[in-house]
Amino acid sequence: MTESESMVYRVVPKCACSSIGQIMFYSDHGRYFDGDIHDATSGLHKWNQPESQPLIEANVAAHKALTFTCVRNPYARILSSFFDKIAGIQRNGKRYRGNLVPELMQRYGVDVGSPENGFEFDQVASFRRFLLFARDTIRWRRPMEPDIHWSAVSGHVATFIVNGGRYDQILFTEKFDEGMQKVLDAAPTPVRLKVKDVPKFNESEGHGPKRAHKVSAYFDDLSRHLVWEIYKKDFQLFKYDFDDPDNKLPRNEIDLEEVHAKLGR
Repeated sequence: MTESESMVYRVVPKCACSSIGQIMFYSDHGRYFDGDIHDATSGLHKWNQPESQPLIEANVAAHKALTFTCVRNPYARILSSFFDKIAGIQRNGKRYRGNLVPELMQRYGVDVGSPENGFEFDQVASFRRFLLFARDTIRWRRPMEPDIHWSAVSGHVATFIVNGGRYDQILFTEKFDEGMQKVLDAAPTPVRLKVKDVPKFNESEGHGPKRAHKVSAYFDDLSRHLVWEIYKKDFQLFKYDFDDPDNKLPRNEIDLEEVHAKLGR
């Protein structure tokens, strides 16, 4: 939530959260945070900061601020999670979650190369094995609990509704400028800004190898079956195209009433 309480944002990992955080910071202070917005300990109210929790709770309960979140095509999001969190090296110079990658290599045969060999590996084969791992974490909660970066978007969005929140807007990552501008136009922010003028904030970029193929190349029939098993609600509620992995754009607008009804149970 902004310090001015003009906006409340339910963070969904791998859905433009760095850009949204920086925009919210700017809308209060007239400047961007110097660094990764996830590291900011002041200038925004965050749920992981105990002093912010009662302020956020009161605002959400009274629905005082414009409240929104951002969603993303499940095919592109799970691929992004793989290249950033599994194949990539994190900002601290280490692999994500310490022994996770060695465990994936041992149990699932996921090879992600190394910086020394230029991240040379079979991207398609390794991604498909990772997808089996992601499914196991989500469906069976083994060999570990599901990670926030590949658990379903609908699950993230639902927690806010179940706890009494209500969204005013849900924007698409794929139509970010348009959707975020609608949020800013509707929120009483102390500082006005145009999204088209915002610099690019992609904190995961450069962590690992570039994707070598178009999206559909990574998804054979089994992979698409797994994606449907994991992300069925995401496709249905957020109107993404399951039949064509290369079509990243939503097919229709989101029905907010449907989202609240189906995720608020």
